[in-house]
Amino acid sequence: MPDDFARLIPDARAFLAELADNNNRDWFAGEKSRYDARLKIPATLLLDRVAAEIRRETGQQMLPKLFRPQRDLRFSRDKTPYHTHLHMLWSGDGKGMAQPALFFGIAPDYVTLGGGVMAFPREALPRWRAAVDGPQGVAIARELSRLADLGLAPRGPDLKRVPAPYAGDHPRGDLLRRKGLSVWREMAPGEWDDPSASLLAAFHALRDLLALLDALR
Repeated sequence: MPDDFARLIPDARAFLAELADNNNRDWFAGEKSRYDARLKIPATLLLDRVAAEIRRETGQQMLPKLFRPQRDLRFSRDKTPYHTHLHMLWSGDGKGMAQPALFFGIAPDYVTLGGGVMAFPREALPRWRAAVDGPQGVAIARELSRLADLGLAPRGPDLKRVPAPYAGDHPRGDLLRRKGLSVWREMAPGEWDDPSASLLAAFHALRDLLALLDALR
């Protein structure tokens, strides 16, 4: 049976590619009904479906969030008004990227899923680094190795050097140089017909990492 969301990824990529060529308010206003019908409504339904399935299978409450298409232009030199991607997350509070979450992103040049914490709050960074320096760091590194075998890997570290007071040759220096920790993989075109199944599988794969990160809050 085809997934209810089989058209979401191709429709979103087509719309977002056109938006990239016409990133202005007049064009978007003229295409707003299409955005709502082809992107916003199915994305919202997908968010609710995945949250409900996670709760049914695990009892865990993961609240959904669909990010707005409008860019925050207050501090940006780039004044194009709209994002050319469609981003979603499921987290314990459903609010933002500072909490352990499951992520899903669609753009003209990528379809990615992943999980973790995009950016630790400033007050949490010392706790993160202390954890990495101790036994929890060993567990996190072991879990990252397991996830890498599943194709879920982190992007590059945020810092060029290991922060003080930790040694530059620390065995987990890669983790100490991070201001957040998330792992990602590209969703293969063969998975596009059933994104809800892929997201649920990713959540199950990521549960242990999300729990380790949640313990550091």
